[in-house]
Amino acid sequence: MSGRRREAALTLADVAREAGVSEITVSRVIRAKGPIAADTRRRVESAIRKMGYVPNRVAGALASATSDLVGVIIPSLTNIVFPDVLRGVNEVISKHGYRAVVGVTDYREDVESELVGALLAWRPAALIVTGCEHSDETRAMLRGAGITIVEIMDLGGAPIDIQVGMRHEAAGAETAAYLIKRGYRRIGYIGHDLTRDLRARKRYGAFTQTLCEAGAPLAGEIVTPRPSSVEAGRDALAALLALKATRCDAVYFSNDDMAIGGVFHCMARGIRTPSDLAIVGYNGLGMGQCLPQPLTTVGTKRFEIGVAAGQAVVDRLSGRSVAAEIDVGFELITGATA
Repeated sequence: MSGRRREAALTLADVAREAGVSEITVSRVIRAKGPIAADTRRRVESAIRKMGYVPNRVAGALASATSDLVGVIIPSLTNIVFPDVLRGVNEVISKHGYRAVVGVTDYREDVESELVGALLAWRPAALIVTGCEHSDETRAMLRGAGITIVEIMDLGGAPIDIQVGMRHEAAGAETAAYLIKRGYRRIGYIGHDLTRDLRARKRYGAFTQTLCEAGAPLAGEIVTPRPSSVEAGRDALAALLALKATRCDAVYFSNDDMAIGGVFHCMARGIRTPSDLAIVGYNGLGMGQCLPQPLTTVGTKRFEIGVAAGQAVVDRLSGRSVAAEIDVGFELITGATA
């Protein structure tokens, strides 16, 4: 067999010999536990840097039954929404010595279950998961984990432990009411896979119900199986407007990515917004507000959700009480496209 022989992993004892101290002293420096003379600390830290030693956090966690890891499970990294949430979580927990470990489900229930099992096997200090709906298997694991569990982005049902988010049904209903109040009656919908994105489905349900109650049922819809994107929104609006049986004076998009694509289609085809066609999105992304006509949308407090989730974890682990439900709300941004 060719190739270089792998070196044995460095140990605490190796660092102790290099620094001329005991293994216990090295451990105390790494864990920042107990009084350590400044000169001794410098020698140990210098040895760690010189040797490239990486502390075995898992062994330390198993020995002490504690961990500095916080698992965070999100559905996507391609949508700016979830990096914003992660940024908020990390801003809080990192200040208190915790580190985020991230898993991505791609909106798949089976993948969420696998990730929950994998992360719990590492005995994290807490676990942050997206949404309120989970498989029976996942729910059982979360309930039996014995650690702080935070469900984010949504509110509803019985919290497993703590929920941080907003009410998506209220956002969908308020968007529909806004369009009706503005005088629109032939309203269409464009979205992505509602069987996976359950929060988008909740908004869609409340939106269409509010339209029906106002005597203006949905005029037409296109739901693409593709992941949400600017391109998908552009193509879907083109398809919706090409339907001979559909005449829309406004279109509600499942998110801002899709809505921005719709705006681009209008710009390319000379469709005036909002006089020819009104467009409404969801999320309040900065890109939408930088369009020549700022996008009418629902602003979600993504970073704030992350901060609130991170703070809930820190407070619980510090022994402070935490509310079971934390509603960060949302904001209807009137913009200029509807």
